[in-house]
Order: sequence, then C-alpha cells, then structure tokens
Amino acid sequence: MTVETSRRGFLRMGGAATVAGIAAPADVERAPGRAHITPVRTINGWTLPYRMNNGVKEFHLVAEPVDHEFAPGMSAKCWGYNGSTPGPTIEAVEGDRVRIFVTNRLPEHTTVHWHGLILPSGMDGVGGLSQPHIAPNETFLYEFDLVQHGTHMYHPHADEVVQLSVGMMGMFIIHPRAPASPVDRDYGFLLHNWAVHPGTYRPDPAVMVEFDLWTFNSKVFPAIEPLVARTGERVRIRVGNLSMWNHPIHLHGVKYQVTGSDGGRWPEHQWRTETTEIVGVGQTRDIEFEAVPGDWALHCHMAHHTMNAMGHELPNPLGVEHTSIEDDIRKVLPGFVAMGEQGMARHQSHTEMGHHPGPPNTLAMMAGRGPFGNIGMGGMFTIVKVRDELPPGSFEDPGWYDAPAGTVASRISGDPDYGDPVRR
Repeated sequence: MTVETSRRGFLRMGGAATVAGIAAPADVERAPGRAHITPVRTINGWTLPYRMNNGVKEFHLVAEPVDHEFAPGMSAKCWGYNGSTPGPTIEAVEGDRVRIFVTNRLPEHTTVHWHGLILPSGMDGVGGLSQPHIAPNETFLYEFDLVQHGTHMYHPHADEVVQLSVGMMGMFIIHPRAPASPVDRDYGFLLHNWAVHPGTYRPDPAVMVEFDLWTFNSKVFPAIEPLVARTGERVRIRVGNLSMWNHPIHLHGVKYQVTGSDGGRWPEHQWRTETTEIVGVGQTRDIEFEAVPGDWALHCHMAHHTMNAMGHELPNPLGVEHTSIEDDIRKVLPGFVAMGEQGMARHQSHTEMGHHPGPPNTLAMMAGRGPFGNIGMGGMFTIVKVRDELPPGSFEDPGWYDAPAGTVASRISGDPDYGDPVRR
C-alpha cells in the first residue's frame, strides 16, 4: 500500500468512510461505543488514512525530501513524510493492532522511533540498537499493539541531529478505548526550531542554539491557521515539542487545565489550572478549556520565539543615533536601512513599504495585520477564534471578532502630560 498525495486530498474533502479500502479515522472511529472520540485536527496538517486488513490497521509512511513553505515568501528544501513536514498525524485507538510500512526515499538511511509508546524492543526504532537501519529505497515493517492512550510523536532515531533539524517528525495520537469525558474540538501541533539563514534555501543542521525560525507544525505566523471554536465548547489542544528549546505555551482569555501528556489523560485530581505551561524538549502536553468568545492569542512566551529571521550577535542600536552614518554604511552594505534606535516596532511598516526588503527567501521579523493595524508578530504565534454563531463542526475562519460596544481599549488623549499619574 502506498499513500499518495491524492489520498491527502481525499481526507481534506471529508469523503466517505472508505475509498478503495482506505479508511479515514474521522469517520471510522464514530462507531457505536466510540462517541467519546473526537478526531484530531492537526493545524496546517492532515491525518494519515489507513486500511483495515484482517482486523489490523495498516498505515504507510514515506520518508522523503519535501519542498516546504513556512509562510508566503519563504520556502526551503526539507525532509519529511508523505510529502509534508511535519508528517501526517497517525490516529488510532487503545487496543488496536497497527501495522506501519516505512519506505525510505531519502539519500541516507533512517528509522522511525515511536516516541513514548510501549512496545517490543525490536519495534522501538533505534537504528543499530534495536533494528537495522532502513537503507535508501528499502521498506521496513513495524507491527505492534497499542497498549496505552495519549499524545505521542514519531521521529527518526538515525542521524537525528540532521533528520530532526530538517523536519522529520509527526504526531501519533492514541484515543482511549474506555469512555472518557469528551471534548468538542481536538487540535494538535508540534513545536520546532529551524536555522534557515537569510537568502538560503536549506535548513542548517549544524546550528544548535541560534535558530531564526520557530514554528507550530512547521509554519510561522501569520501562516499558522487559527484554532476556531463555538462559545461554550470544550476544546483540547495537544502540543508536542521536538525542538531544542523548552517552550512556555500561553493562551490568552481563559484559565485552562493541563489534563494529559504522552503518559495519557491524567486522572482529574491531577489536572492543574494554568495560563502558561512549559512543554519541555521531548514532551507533550494536553490542555483543555471552555471556549470564551473573542480573538485570543496562543503563543510561546519566549519573546524571541514570536519573531522571524532574527539577527544574532549584532551591535545593540537601541538609543544610538546612527542615521548620520547611513550613507557611509551603504557604500559597504548597499540597501542598508538604519533601524532600532527607538526599538523595532517600525520594522513591519518599513518592510511592507519596501524600504527594507531584506535578502531573498527571507521573512520579515514581524508580520500579520489585525482589525486595528499591524500585529507585529511571527514564529510561534496564532489565534484562537471563538464565536457564538460558529456552526458546530465548522473549522472555517470566522474573520475578526466584532467586540461589543464599550469593550475595546481606546484612546482618550494624545497629550503626554495627560492626567496626574503618581511617579517615583
């Protein structure tokens, strides 16, 4: 069985339960007794279909080079699975037996490690230790029972520093077999970091710290799709981290509950109420909340992780008047634009006006426009959009929130000496 791009199209069309024997988890898992299972929506991604074969769910992963767009205006030569990075989400149910074919179309050997899954040692996917490496053009077979539930991941355990750095990863979601308190919407995405130097077209696997792109599912804001919900719905967001940094994930507007991890859904007495949860390297976390109307930011709270194409090890221009030497600098660096004396807030405007175009295939540090002007973000940032009128089951972007009168902060003065504030 080979999973091709046409089957990705089938899933996105939301077709019938089977097409040529291929089953979509979104349809199949709605069987009697499975009402507690809500299929996961992988933002900017997709779910891998499977074939039933004598009671076994068969999946097929293809490790291969992919042309990937981080956002309009920037693409790179990456590696992934089945034509995308991250690879497609695998969804199954606790107690299922799965059979996963892995075909290697990369120029070097690889394996697949099923991160956090309890399985036989020989199926664990550590090249040279628990199995032979999968050489180019070979197909290997993994087969095991799913004896747990939770939010898991898959990735190579062969030349990891390269293969992870260039995009090889995916989510593996195992739904509980026993009934559990249901959610109305179930989202998932992976956190990752990239070093794609300005003007280049391939990720640099030699970079260990100074990354310049931070992504949700290999996309940066404003290309990360919003998470939508209807007012009052219970929403789960599954977050996995296969980057080289820990990420404090912050959601505005609600106090969410941290309810699970790759160890499964926790007993309710272990749930924690938070607004920011650190997702460590190699960890997953599930958060759940009741949707409140509005447009709410969802982002990593490390400020430099919500920017694109950052420069490092540069002189600090803050407070330095250097426009007088701008012409001299342009003799050495044509196109140089003096910025940063009063901060970087004007960077997005300068870029949009063409004053600071930057190198080819390089995104602006700040991007995105909202109903009140520039948002000025990038990287690990998106929006949770909750509406009273959103049709149940719809994932369409509802546009910007129409806030009730009197609930939007507004200007009351342009005088810097306004009022009588107490100052030290």
